[in-house]
Amino acid sequence: MIYLSLFFTALIAATLFPLSSEALLVTLLYQQYSPLLLWLVATSGNTLGSCINWYLGRECLRWQDKKWFPFKPEQLSRAQRQFQRFGLVSLLFAWVPVIGDPLTFFAGVMRIRFWQFLVLVAIGKSLRYGVLIWLALQAL
Repeated sequence: MIYLSLFFTALIAATLFPLSSEALLVTLLYQQYSPLLLWLVATSGNTLGSCINWYLGRECLRWQDKKWFPFKPEQLSRAQRQFQRFGLVSLLFAWVPVIGDPLTFFAGVMRIRFWQFLVLVAIGKSLRYGVLIWLALQAL
């Protein structure tokens, strides 16, 4: 049940909802849960959350002609230019607070191939959780 809680916390943290999974992860490390299993669960949940963002971005353009659509054409154009400027490699930084969630969303808007998206996001998130776990274990 603990690992399931971490999975869903990491998943929600990767979506556009404001939530952090790091505190729970470190707490579980201090409670002697398996670092490898915690890394795998947190990485999986957080990567899946980013996949949800990608899907929402991919599908959102269906409604861009509606009055209630939250983005103006200029905002979409600016975001697309920024994404193209930094390219696919920017997805390695999908874990960065504040910019990571919109980045994964706009990867969907830009119709980045899912397999490329998944590989780059998973690498970045797995490295982030790996470093976090390593640092927490050094402090024990």
